[in-house]
Amino acid sequence: MKDAISLADSLYIHARHGQAAPALIAAGQSWSYAGLLADAQAEKSSTTGAPNTPLIASGSSLALARQAYRCAIEKRPFWPVDRNNPAGIEKNRAALQNIELPGETALIISTSGSEGEARAVLLGSTGMAAAARASNQHLPLHPGDIWLNCLPLYHIGGQSILWRCALAGASVLLHEGFSIENIAVDLEKYPVSHISLVPAMLAQLLDKQIAAPASLRHVLVGGAALTPALYEKALGAGWPVSPSYGMSETSAQIATYHPADGPWQQGLVGKALTGSEIAISTNGRIRVRGQQLMLGYLDGSGIDADGWLTTGDLGRIDAAGCLTVTGRADDMLISGGRNIHPLDVEACLAACPGIIDIAVTGQPDPVWGDLVVALIVGTASAEQITRHARQHLPSAAVPRKLVFLDRLPRNPTGKLVRAELRRLAGESAS
Repeated sequence: MKDAISLADSLYIHARHGQAAPALIAAGQSWSYAGLLADAQAEKSSTTGAPNTPLIASGSSLALARQAYRCAIEKRPFWPVDRNNPAGIEKNRAALQNIELPGETALIISTSGSEGEARAVLLGSTGMAAAARASNQHLPLHPGDIWLNCLPLYHIGGQSILWRCALAGASVLLHEGFSIENIAVDLEKYPVSHISLVPAMLAQLLDKQIAAPASLRHVLVGGAALTPALYEKALGAGWPVSPSYGMSETSAQIATYHPADGPWQQGLVGKALTGSEIAISTNGRIRVRGQQLMLGYLDGSGIDADGWLTTGDLGRIDAAGCLTVTGRADDMLISGGRNIHPLDVEACLAACPGIIDIAVTGQPDPVWGDLVVALIVGTASAEQITRHARQHLPSAAVPRKLVFLDRLPRNPTGKLVRAELRRLAGESAS
């Protein structure tokens, strides 16, 4: 297969060669590659608008998957929308007024917007294909393998699995969102080889003592920080975890930890995947460049003249070229004159017995500068948490305020909604 093979090319190739493994398994149905291709072609006539006009659509995961395949066949950009956002379609349609998209645009993805207004990311077919190829090389994916996809199809994590499996001739086992019960059933029913999860999903599966099947080779974990406590718990339970780093702008994963990278530590995500580069700017921000990078944002911004995208993430690269992500630049707190990153405090407190979920944010304070606030889900007492923090953290990083919640605010991809954390911290009594 040529390097620039697209999603449509993959469907045609596997359909022509009579690929035995199903292309898609969802909602009690199964499609062969030939059947999926025929389904996509049959739906072409029902798609309105010029070929270069993006299809903006919402619906179930199955509906979004079928529309993605259909747009690939039609060579039409696809902009999937969360069906819980009824105004999204009209808003996106308005955003496209008087905009001429790059000719190669295959997918438009709205970023999660966890720190504010979402941005529209333009992804090209060449970049998406390069990302799928690099992923399949790093986490080997073959015909007959099955990737369980429980991530939203209106985010890059879910869409990228369609491309990876089509390129490899593997099967997508598509779920309608994350359900512990449904995952447990399908892990017993099918020889699942790959699964993508965010840390919050992984934690719930482990808490329910869901067993990893013998067929499972790779658990790609991304979208949020993975704590050492959760990593060790997963390995101890037999879940082959691969911590990763990526974003909509890089067509999903751009770096993924491999045991050859050395002992895992918090934030370690390994080397850049084939065809990509990662560097650190003078202010500590992660920069990325390469084949799988976006075409740009809808407003035309994003990539500098040398092809680099400077992200909002902080990190460092060791002598072996492995990246460690240390957090978001805009999350940094200054408490008692010291730089404190919430991820470091969260990782420490996550190991405290009785804590189920943890987030750390700050509040303006005349004495400390930023008052460190911990928002906690679990049964640990305030005394236990403070004792644990004082034993393992520098004084300036010890939370001065504890807020106990039933659950933390997370978006559908499992990321903490930091703006909501700050609001809860400000409204809650100590």
